[in-house]
Amino acid sequence: MTTPDHRIVSSAHLVSERAQELSEFEYGLTVASNAFGRWVTRCLAAAGIPDLSSLDVLVLHSVNHRARAKRLADICFVLNIEDQHLVNYALKKLEKLGLVGRTRRGKEVFWATTDAGRDACQRYREVREACLVEALGALRGVDGTEIGPEIADLARLLRALSGLYDQAARAATSL
Repeated sequence: MTTPDHRIVSSAHLVSERAQELSEFEYGLTVASNAFGRWVTRCLAAAGIPDLSSLDVLVLHSVNHRARAKRLADICFVLNIEDQHLVNYALKKLEKLGLVGRTRRGKEVFWATTDAGRDACQRYREVREACLVEALGALRGVDGTEIGPEIADLARLLRALSGLYDQAARAATSL
């Protein structure tokens, strides 16, 4: 077993004898999260829509998902965002750019992508295919095969770990 001194972590003082791997995971998650945020903003900029934050881009894709109008609360729930004000601000920015629009159904407001928003998402997909998916094809798993199945396993693990972090956040709030 590798000693804590040889682990790649950002906060050595948090490394626990009971879960040393957790510190490595958290550092990897931090680095990956920041790289992903940088990627989505630059991908959309390359698709012709510059100057948006990563949250703005994620909200645009969430609204466009399955071509169904969504409520603010639904977007927040899917993206696991607690602060609705952040998502509401992103929606207003996207609306101002003509990428999303809102409609009322009774007291509820529903958001959907406009033609321009759908076109932006399609151009994003094209840039993603050219820059990211193409590069992913060059990666190989630990056994030399395609990495797709490993990424699917990792995605399931990340979703499970997000539940643990959510539960831990609730527990910490009650302390």
